Amino acid sequence: MNTEYEVRILEIDVEALEKRLKELDAVYKGEFNQKRYVYDVKPKKEGKWIRLRKANDETTLTIKDITSDKIDGTKELEVKIDNFEKANLLLEELGYFSKSYQENKRERYILDGTEIDIDSWPLIPTYVEIEGKSEDEVVSIVEKLGYNTSDMVTLSVNDVYRKYGYELDDIKELKFKEE
Repeated sequence: MNTEYEVRILEIDVEALEKRLKELDAVYKGEFNQKRYVYDVKPKKEGKWIRLRKANDETTLTIKDITSDKIDGTKELEVKIDNFEKANLLLEELGYFSKSYQENKRERYILDGTEIDIDSWPLIPTYVEIEGKSEDEVVSIVEKLGYNTSDMVTLSVNDVYRKYGYELDDIKELKFKEE
């Protein structure tokens, strides 16, 4: 499994961050409407799960394993697949039934080879996720963006929801309200 080096900064000022990204000549990669199914592994293990995610035209199947609450505490094994719906059916045939369906919106930027994702999820404030190839790289980008290391959290999405009083595992369908 690959190690992810990532942090989040919660409750960001989106306009100020986008302005700073433009000043730094970050490359805008686009907006992604993401949808995902989340499944427990078998046997069920706390902090480990399967994610089937479609982001615009790209679909991936991933095993996520949170081994610690450090910047490098998430391991993942991911493959690209070509059909979101068929992959879900295949998993069901194998006995994996999704415990939830989730949607979010993401704007991605690249700065010095590091991914900077502005993530909007239903029910909680927008945050930024910064993922790089090393802890030093992530910390460097955090500081370039004008944040302090004390602003960084290594919370999982589940823990971010918990911070705002929601238990993500209890929400079977997480979608934005239709307007």
